[in-house]
Amino acid sequence: MTSPVRPLDARLTLMALALLSAFGSVQAQVAPAYEGSVNIGVGAFSGDGADRSIFNQYNGLRPGASGTGFGGADYYRRDDEKGTSTQFRAVDEVNGPRELGFQWKRQGDWKFSADYREIVRRDPNTPNTGVSGGGTTTPLVAPLLGGPGTGNDYDLKTKRQGLGFAFSKVITRQWQFDVSLNSEHKEGSRLFGIGMTCPSAVAPGCRPGTGTETGTAILLLPEPIDSNHSQAEARFTFAGEQLKLSAGYYGSFYQNQNGSMTPSVSGSLYNPVGALLPLAAGLQPILGQPVALPPDNQAHQLDLSGAYAFTRTTQMNFKLGYSRATQQDNFAAAGFTAAPAGVSDLGGKLTTSLAQVGVTSRPMPKLALTANLRYEHRSDSTPINLYNVEGTSTYTNRQYPLTTVKGKAEAAYQFSSDYRGLLGIGLNNVDRDTFTPSSAIAGVTALRQKTDENSVRAELRKRMGEDLSGAISLESAKRDGSNWLRDNSGTGVTEVTDTGAASTGFATGIFPVNLMDRKRDKVKFNADWQAMEKLSLQFVVEAGKDRFSSPSIYGVHSADMSNASLDWNYALTDAWNLNGFLSYGRQELDQARPGAAFMAYDNTASTVGIGFTGKATAKLDLGGTLSYMDEKNVYAQTLDSTADAGSAALLAATGGLPNIVYRQTRLKLYGRYAIDKQSAVRLVFTYDNARWNDWAWNYNGTPYVYSDGTTVNRKQDQSVSFLGVSYIYQWR
Repeated sequence: MTSPVRPLDARLTLMALALLSAFGSVQAQVAPAYEGSVNIGVGAFSGDGADRSIFNQYNGLRPGASGTGFGGADYYRRDDEKGTSTQFRAVDEVNGPRELGFQWKRQGDWKFSADYREIVRRDPNTPNTGVSGGGTTTPLVAPLLGGPGTGNDYDLKTKRQGLGFAFSKVITRQWQFDVSLNSEHKEGSRLFGIGMTCPSAVAPGCRPGTGTETGTAILLLPEPIDSNHSQAEARFTFAGEQLKLSAGYYGSFYQNQNGSMTPSVSGSLYNPVGALLPLAAGLQPILGQPVALPPDNQAHQLDLSGAYAFTRTTQMNFKLGYSRATQQDNFAAAGFTAAPAGVSDLGGKLTTSLAQVGVTSRPMPKLALTANLRYEHRSDSTPINLYNVEGTSTYTNRQYPLTTVKGKAEAAYQFSSDYRGLLGIGLNNVDRDTFTPSSAIAGVTALRQKTDENSVRAELRKRMGEDLSGAISLESAKRDGSNWLRDNSGTGVTEVTDTGAASTGFATGIFPVNLMDRKRDKVKFNADWQAMEKLSLQFVVEAGKDRFSSPSIYGVHSADMSNASLDWNYALTDAWNLNGFLSYGRQELDQARPGAAFMAYDNTASTVGIGFTGKATAKLDLGGTLSYMDEKNVYAQTLDSTADAGSAALLAATGGLPNIVYRQTRLKLYGRYAIDKQSAVRLVFTYDNARWNDWAWNYNGTPYVYSDGTTVNRKQDQSVSFLGVSYIYQWR
């Protein structure tokens, strides 16, 4: 069971692709029925930049733009005598995504391809700030003397430009070689910041705030982005009658031109209640320290995989792999001068060994067996050095080796033509090896070296008629582990065998949820029903519950999930078709917190949609979709009888954290009219309304204010309409 995920993220790209859908896709993946085509188009938007901050994330439009243009072309040519073909495609949207692709191949011999891609992503949040030099490594922070909202709007955006090449060659009837190179450059800025509250154990010289000076600061500093990520892959493949092999290399190379960001911060900032005050002693130097940005790194991997058919009914597959990842970015070059004596870089080195084997067999016509076992060992050889000095305490970095063993075995039996059953077992064992004794942990009470999880799964599938079939599955898993290890702050860990002893402090401790004992149960039902010749339906219903236990009264206690969905398709006539979907999902997380507080995080999401496609005349195709989504995040808070009076009064006065609600309504209509056999006109209309009351940045009209007066804005109710028309010409 995973943590709740906002469905909005998966739908943002759909809105961004509205422009492309208006003009039709030209990225042919197979040989087209025509030799070439060209399309051009224009489109117009309603509303201003604030109405379209979500819609504009990936379409490349400037916030104030109200229109766009589009052009695209593709070309395909085949020479049957030589067995060669050439294909070219191009997509160019004004201020938006751009793509170029080329492919040249000889059937059964060789293939070469190249592509270029470019896309701009804008953050839907717009900071209003007085920070100058935002997006550089040396921003300057000065308070907005006119108060929040009197600064300049900052356009947070990133631009990606990618270039790729690929070549494959058939060496013999059994051997083939493939190689590819890809590189992507990313530049721009994204939402980022720093903060500090004095006094602090990590900064004993930092003085707390008073009525005449502030000892707290939270600053928005756009992260400067100027990086390049390159990937290379090469592979030999062998295909015999019984044996198939694939041996390959993969390399990843990341380079960041910005090693750190060093802000310059004014001597006066706003305190938490909005008064402009001088900084407390020691705060300004801390805020002006360099902030590390993602360092250069690289990784190399070698692998050998294959399959061997012992008989027609029994096969084995396997994979062996070895990888090495390093991080050796120089500290001084990145802007850091306080490294331990004689240490110029982290010297990070991780090596991973992988072995995997699987067997599938059908010993009897009605019985199918499957078994898989995977072993992965990660060795951490990063040198141990003294990086942390907190007053009189000193700590080193920590090595994090990891060994994981996963296995699964399943047996499926066809009892009759109507019944099929499956039974499976699984294991997942994790060993985190010895804790680095000179390091320390913060925020949790204890760790665990090993966790072991065993699971069982059963499924029964039944055909209830020629037009109806369904299946139900049950799954149960239990995770426990070795004794807890209490951290001794730089002098190793102590294994605790009696977690209930008062001396351990475990009763009110904090334990990582991924290390807790857990009992998981899930049930799932699905069915396919051909209700009538023209109507088909698919149902899925599932539910699950996790129950967690640890030595503490605090932490996560349980997590629940349930989902239900219905998809349907109805053929009105040979020319017209209807389709739609319904879905409902819920996830709840219950936890106890210090101060006798309990919180139940409840996420529910409902979606409904209907669409149609049809042919109005021999030349006119029509289609459309209408969808609605409603997602709600509820933070239910309660206190028990031991809570202090102040906490009870605060909860009674505020009601706790407010709900976060996201609602989206989307309508899309399109039509395509064939002028003749070679040309057509396509028209699309899209309407999108999104409401999102995330109080993290703005609650009831009151924005969150940073210490320099910066605010982050996003219109909570956004509506945008788009109308686009394009002309398409094809030739054969």
